[in-house]
Amino acid sequence: MKITWLGHSGFRIEIAGQVLLVDPWLTGNPMFEGKDRAAAIAGATHILVSHGHGDHTGDTVALAKELGVPVVGIYDLMSWWAEAEGIDTVGFNKGGTVKLGDVAVTLVNACHSSSLGGANGPVYAGGEAGFMIAGEGHVIYFSGDTDIMADMEWMGDLHRPDIGILCVGGHFTMDPARAAYAARRYFDFKTIIPCHYRTFPLLAQDAKPLADALPGVDVREPQVMQPIEL
Repeated sequence: MKITWLGHSGFRIEIAGQVLLVDPWLTGNPMFEGKDRAAAIAGATHILVSHGHGDHTGDTVALAKELGVPVVGIYDLMSWWAEAEGIDTVGFNKGGTVKLGDVAVTLVNACHSSSLGGANGPVYAGGEAGFMIAGEGHVIYFSGDTDIMADMEWMGDLHRPDIGILCVGGHFTMDPARAAYAARRYFDFKTIIPCHYRTFPLLAQDAKPLADALPGVDVREPQVMQPIEL
């Protein structure tokens, strides 16, 4: 398995024969600017989107058309994109699981908001969500944008993810200390990869407080386009 950060909350996950682009915001992303776009998207089989905000939907529609791959996410947004943009989508809802080859993706709750920009203000984009991504004997919890929530208790107990990709930037989401609290109380991660940070001065610039609070957990601060192999 290879997990490659595309900056902010974007990831390329190579798992069980699939190449998943998760929340791919490339164009205009200051963390990705100047990187190898072709390598980032090569061989992609699906695009996963956690919610409607532009720093997560980013290049989704353009990539779906360019690559001819389906977008996977919450039913409301997927249905709208399928009709308005003519792209292939896989729409489901929280608690549902879809099979992408040998990878099982379950949509789980998050605590945030979700909208697209419209001419007259924000447009409803379905609920915000996270993903449990199971394959190769691992379960990855991609938190999406969220704060701590009580749902994490049953999510950790039921899905038992060993890899956490957690938002830690603060201001819009959990900060490193809150993410560490959630990880310590609700999960038993072996590896944590922080995200949704460093992009702007407003966000946390490092995840040291996360690592310091979780001795014994392999906290890996990612570098853009440098694969993490697990």
